[in-house]
Amino acid sequence: MFSITRTAFATGTRRINNFTSKSLLHAAQKSNKSTLVLVRHGESTWNLENKFTGWYDCPLSPKGESEVIEAGKLIKAEGLKADIAHTSLLKRAIKTLFHVMDETDQLWVPTVKSWELNERHYGSLQGLDKQETVDKYGKDQVLVWRRSYDVPPPVVDKSSPHHPSNDPRYASHDFPEEFTESLATTLDRVLPFYEKNIVPDLKAGKNVFITAHGNSLRALVKHLDNIDVETIAELNIPTGVPLVYQLDDDLNVVPSDMGMAPLRGKYLGDQDAVRARIEGVKNQTK
Repeated sequence: MFSITRTAFATGTRRINNFTSKSLLHAAQKSNKSTLVLVRHGESTWNLENKFTGWYDCPLSPKGESEVIEAGKLIKAEGLKADIAHTSLLKRAIKTLFHVMDETDQLWVPTVKSWELNERHYGSLQGLDKQETVDKYGKDQVLVWRRSYDVPPPVVDKSSPHHPSNDPRYASHDFPEEFTESLATTLDRVLPFYEKNIVPDLKAGKNVFITAHGNSLRALVKHLDNIDVETIAELNIPTGVPLVYQLDDDLNVVPSDMGMAPLRGKYLGDQDAVRARIEGVKNQTK
């Protein structure tokens, strides 16, 4: 009698535990309605040469190719699948997306290319060596141009090949006669694009992959993580490392216990290696 009662109790307990586990899993799936995966392009040839790149369309370096192939492998190992993908009009981001989708067997997924996801335009600094610019203008001034929220670099006019009006891919857009961008003005184009073109898919429960650039992604995570102006100025995003956000029904970030503050999403891969890459970006103009 006791044995039967104990067996029945154990069976009932297992059923309760199984029901509880399934309920918790269902609740987690319901609260994590969609997934957003961000990847900064791999190292470019101008990253390697330590030049201000902006909208200049340089390719990935061999190291950059390896970085984004590894990013794709990490995404695949995590079991992440995309319903739609977005990238910029610059080949280093486009090739990054290609490698990510190739490694995850998702080259068939619809892809949208948009100039709004381009890197910040560095005005007349584009093409200049970063360290030589520091030597000429001083570290403090260059740091303001690179990292401040709302102080742009010197402008470029239409006589320069770096002005977007001289590039056929931007022929359908109007840009000021004198052009440059700060992080604030980069956010002014990134955020409306995100709200109009990406938010509806996320609200529909779709998973979205974005491959873009250091500053366009800084603008986006400022919004996602509600980062203040002072903190975003110090934030560096490493090349070729997937940053994964889980979002609830209201598109609020579900914080990861692996998040590197102030970010609440998680970087995939070896966390010490990720920190080393972040330091590498930070030290470019020392």
